[in-house]
Amino acid sequence: MGDTPLARAAGNGREGVVKLLLGRGDIDPNKPNVEGRTPLLWAACNGHEKVVELLLGRDDVDPDMPDEHGRTPLLWAACNGHEGVVEILLGRDDIDPDMPDEHGRTPLSQAARDGDEEIVKLLLERDGINPDSQDEDGQTPLSLAASNWGKEVVEIPLGRNDVDPDKPDNDGKTPLSWAACSGDEEVVKLLLGRDDVNPDTPDDNGQTPLWWATERGYAGVVALLQSPRFAANDTA
Repeated sequence: MGDTPLARAAGNGREGVVKLLLGRGDIDPNKPNVEGRTPLLWAACNGHEKVVELLLGRDDVDPDMPDEHGRTPLLWAACNGHEGVVEILLGRDDIDPDMPDEHGRTPLSQAARDGDEEIVKLLLERDGINPDSQDEDGQTPLSLAASNWGKEVVEIPLGRNDVDPDKPDNDGKTPLSWAACSGDEEVVKLLLGRDDVNPDTPDDNGQTPLWWATERGYAGVVALLQSPRFAANDTA
């Protein structure tokens, strides 16, 4: 893939070798391979915190340089669950913490999609992040979390006043529709407990959350959707 010796050492977490190579005057510490992956991106992708810090100590290393798919070191660290690297990168003022990849996925939406509660929290504490951004399919971090994971992740964006809990994607599916599709009763309860969530919103094909739950055979979700007042008052 055209990796330099520095990129190989960084990707494998070889801190001593990285130090030696960075001490040379003929090494470009920011040189990407044919896929646009720099030594920093490899270190971030694989969670090597000490190597990330070494590389970030150089003025000639771009901390935000994306690969050919638009994925930055921060996005890769978030995607792979490397909380320590995410924290290091978020401590920099010269990165865009909300930079999307070619599919419109930001570090936050990726972490929400993967159900990484701690990284979602870290990202939402940082200025410069849109908690309601939409990817190329129109899905928000909340929608991605509702379609894949439990209430612990969903509760985080729901706790903010700058998130639309009923925001539809490009097909008209709301977070509640996605939760109904996945059969997650706890997430459905959370969403039904909101005054600003319409339990009967149809998608572009006219399919409501109740339709999806019925189609998938989720009896518990069907019961909740037929008793929204009960669900709103049920905090168990």
